[in-house]
Order: sequence, then structure tokens, then C-alpha cells
Amino acid sequence: MTDILIIKTSSLGDVVHQMPAIVDASRACPELRITWLVEETFAPLVRLHPLVADVMTVATRRWRSQLATGATWREIGRFRTLLRGQAFDKVIDTQGLIRSAIMTRLARGQRHGYDGRSIREPFAARFYDVRHTVSRDLHAVTRNRMLTGLSLGYRPPDNIDYGLIRPSQTNDQRYAVLLHGTSRFAKEWRAEDWIETGRWLSAKGLQIVLPWGSEAERLLSERLSRDIAGSRVLPRQSLDLTAQVIGNAALVVGVDTGLMHLAAAYRVPLVGIYASTDPGLTGPVGSGRMAALGGRNGPPAARQVMEAAERLLDQSVIRSN
Repeated sequence: MTDILIIKTSSLGDVVHQMPAIVDASRACPELRITWLVEETFAPLVRLHPLVADVMTVATRRWRSQLATGATWREIGRFRTLLRGQAFDKVIDTQGLIRSAIMTRLARGQRHGYDGRSIREPFAARFYDVRHTVSRDLHAVTRNRMLTGLSLGYRPPDNIDYGLIRPSQTNDQRYAVLLHGTSRFAKEWRAEDWIETGRWLSAKGLQIVLPWGSEAERLLSERLSRDIAGSRVLPRQSLDLTAQVIGNAALVVGVDTGLMHLAAAYRVPLVGIYASTDPGLTGPVGSGRMAALGGRNGPPAARQVMEAAERLLDQSVIRSN
């Protein structure tokens, strides 16, 4: 058995983008035992992956806001002891940040990461024993797969498999999930467009489901729900439960957010909405049916999203027959 540690701590989209590399590695090297180091917030999602043997958690986001307390420093000390307490054959940092590189340096094992030309924060490359060249012009999923393959000595296959097992169906009613929440204002889509799209989907016989994470997202979910008859606002819940809702959906429509990539991972029909970012580098990829609309020049109109959704729904009907 070969023990390896994958360091990909955050964010949600980045964590999902690492999953195909886990599948590649397990198939190319069946003797691997994979441990994944991830932010505590995203640990429930990583634990859903059947090929990850163990999950180690870190809490840098919480620690940063509580650095003045002794309890935080004691927790950091316990984390360092835990990380140093296990020896790995290889440690692979696919995050490429100074903070993840420091964790890589603390871990015991041959340390792999991007070289100075390939990494987001070049100083981080100094912390690795072995540095690999991977173009920064590639999609995030491809970069993760290539770095992991170079570190373990195999070439990733062409097909992309996230390795997540689609959850059991818990509801007979077909529904569409609208993912309106995102971390940046520039990535948002107009509420009026969400309402128009939601009403159109509802007329197609799909119940509209509205997840949320922050207080602002909750308020918007409630506003949208008031204007979309029969829609449902999800309660606040853990990430693994939200993943189950997404995995069982008939359709997902989402802005550039980590939850959208879960739909791609579960091969749920997906319309991705891009308002200010390039879908070529971080857009949804996979073997499922999907469309990415908009980009750096602005978002698509509601009409374009509805047309793409109709094509995907039509394909679903054809396949089911």
C-alpha cells in the first residue's frame, strides 16, 4: 500500500475540481491509499468520495478571524502534531498557495507541487521537493489531473470521471435547482432573470428549489420564491445534504459558484451562467449534458438560458425513452 496526501483545502469549486484526479490516481495506481487535507467546511463533501480513505481537516478560515485567542493557537498546535504524526510516501499540493505549501512542508513525505512558472503564488514552489510544469492556461480540472499524474508517474486518460455516486432518489417530483448565490457581486445574475427563468421552468412541470448559504442569499431565495409559484427554499443544511439535492435534480441552473460544479460531477443536466469570468478556465466540465453561457463580456439573457435548458430537458426525455 502506498500512502499519499492530497492537499486541496478550498474553495468548494476547487475541491470538486480535484475529484477527477482522485479517480485517475486510484485507477492508475490501485495500491494507493489516499488521504485528503481540506478545510473543515468542505469535509462533508470530500467524505462522500468513495476513493478517499481518510479526511484530515484544517480551519485556516476560522483561525484567521480568531488569531488573538489562546484556544486558536492550541488548535493550530494540535493540527501541526496530527499532520506531522503520519508519514506519507508522497504529499501533493494541488492548491498552489503559500498557506497550502506551508502545510505541505509540515507533512512527512516527498513533497510535490507546481514549479514557479506554473503556480499561482510563485514563492510557494520553494516548499516542494519535486516541482512540475503545468500550463496555467489549462482548465483547473486538467491542471489538477496533470499535476497529480506527474507526481505519481502516470498520464491521465481523456475521459473525466469525478467518482461521486449519485444519491438515491428521495422524491418523486421532478425539480430544478437554481443556484443564484456566489462570492462576488460581479458574478451575480439579475433577480428579474431568475424569476423569468424560474416561472418558465415551473410551467414545464418542474418544482423550483432554492439553496442558500449566507444571509444575503437567504433573503434573495425568499424573494425569488415569492415570485415563483410552488417554489421551495431549502433550509440551512450541511454540504453533503445539499449535494444530495443537487444530485437528484432534473436540471440545475447556476452562476459561477462551487455548487454548480457539483451538478457537473453528478452528471446532472446543467446550464452555467457566466457574468464576468471565463468559463474556458473554470467552467463546468465532465461527461454530463451541460451548457456554459456568457463570459467576460457579460451574462446571457434569460431567453438564452431558457433555450439552453429546453435543449437539455428535451435530451433527457429522449434518453429516458
